[in-house]
Amino acid sequence: MSTSAFTRAVTIFAVGFLALDAVLFAIVNRFVWAAVCAGAALLVVVAWRRYRRAMADLAAARKEMKREVESIRELLHTNRQN
Repeated sequence: MSTSAFTRAVTIFAVGFLALDAVLFAIVNRFVWAAVCAGAALLVVVAWRRYRRAMADLAAARKEMKREVESIRELLHTNRQN
């Protein structure tokens, strides 16, 4: 299981668990706790999206750094031959 699939599975589990808690609290007239659980589920989704965006930015930066290193290697190789 890749890291992305693992984080997605954990996120889905956490949101499902918190949503179920919210519904069950609402059924027994504990609306404050239902709202807390619903808010927590929302925060999990927001945090997961921020995490995914940060990982995508890191991957893009890693690719850019790799291109720069290759460019420097080519430049050094060209200068050694001259």
